[in-house]
Amino acid sequence: MMITGLHTVADIFCVGCGSIVGWKYETAHERSQKYKEGKSVLERFKVSGPDGSHYWVNHEHHHIGGSDADDV
Repeated sequence: MMITGLHTVADIFCVGCGSIVGWKYETAHERSQKYKEGKSVLERFKVSGPDGSHYWVNHEHHHIGGSDADDV
């Protein structure tokens, strides 16, 4: 159960260290949330760049689609 209703999700994990870094929406049980099915959420603070630094995006210069806020 999430704030927006009941969802079936699958964990996304790092193949290098095994840490869970996000989730993928498998099924949304409410009609208004069906747009989330097949979309993924990565938690930025858990993801590192290729040089080992933390991954942060400046939204003024980059756009990464797929978040719930983009679809509202």
